[in-house]
Amino acid sequence: MKVRFWGTRGSIPISLTAQQTRNKVVAALHASIDHGLCRHQDVAAFVDEKLPFEISGTFGGHTSCVQLESAGAEHVFMDFGTGARPLGGFFLQKFAPNQPQTYHVFMSHLHWDHIMGFPFFTPVYIPGNRIIIHTCHAQAEQAFRNQQSPPGFPVAFDALSAQIEFDLLQPGQQYDIAGYRVKALLQLHSGDSYGWRFERNGKSMVYSTDSEHKLDDHRVLDTFIDFFAKADLVVFDAMYTLADAVSVRADWGHSSNIVGIELCQAAAVKCLCMFHHEPAFDDIKLVEILAQSRRLETIYRSSSALDVCTAYDGLELAV
Repeated sequence: MKVRFWGTRGSIPISLTAQQTRNKVVAALHASIDHGLCRHQDVAAFVDEKLPFEISGTFGGHTSCVQLESAGAEHVFMDFGTGARPLGGFFLQKFAPNQPQTYHVFMSHLHWDHIMGFPFFTPVYIPGNRIIIHTCHAQAEQAFRNQQSPPGFPVAFDALSAQIEFDLLQPGQQYDIAGYRVKALLQLHSGDSYGWRFERNGKSMVYSTDSEHKLDDHRVLDTFIDFFAKADLVVFDAMYTLADAVSVRADWGHSSNIVGIELCQAAAVKCLCMFHHEPAFDDIKLVEILAQSRRLETIYRSSSALDVCTAYDGLELAV
């Protein structure tokens, strides 16, 4: 399986400001002087090999949208955040309008940052396409329809040319969908959210965003440890630092990098990918959190190492 991240921010999409872009350019030019860069043909290698990620790249600003790809004719992704717009463009480059496709979309929940990309997912406007929205929320169809109702959007839901279906699933039950064994888990979040576990050919991936974890509720923590158990990859809501998560932002429905590490270590997970980034955190802050998280992983480690990374728009991970 391959996981592609098209949107990794939480709450609201963001973009780099002019000042932030200028800061990156200035830092890159200073570094080029320090390294004696003087030939045009060396520029790309310098950027790729000498500059840290917070200068040469960016974590991006699209909200949640994560693609799960493996051999098969049907497509799978999680959530319709604004990352669904470039994902739609990716599919259009691969498949002509006269090549109908089936898309399976697994929704964590219905808050606006997770559905606002739906009207900009171009395949919904192409006849013959089939979009199946798998959800544990009975009101999912109404939420999508409301988003496209006047005066909020100029194209009504009923005007979409693709076949749109809503598949209501039950948490805790196991389903076979698009070549995957799939199961959902109820999570603590306003209006409820659901984590998803996908298994295929002996590999497993968990998508768990918009979930708060009460550290004194061991019964619920054990439920998550069982849900994460021995997963090859867990995409985890690490929106806050631990201090924020247990103080000023307690009961806001999100988790932290530290909780993600502890849960994944207890569950013998291979890789933790931190996700749903706080929109106020810039690239430098997210790099600092990643470095801190990797240090803490070594401190808390009791057995095998847990690989820790941070999702960014465009990241691909093999599972």
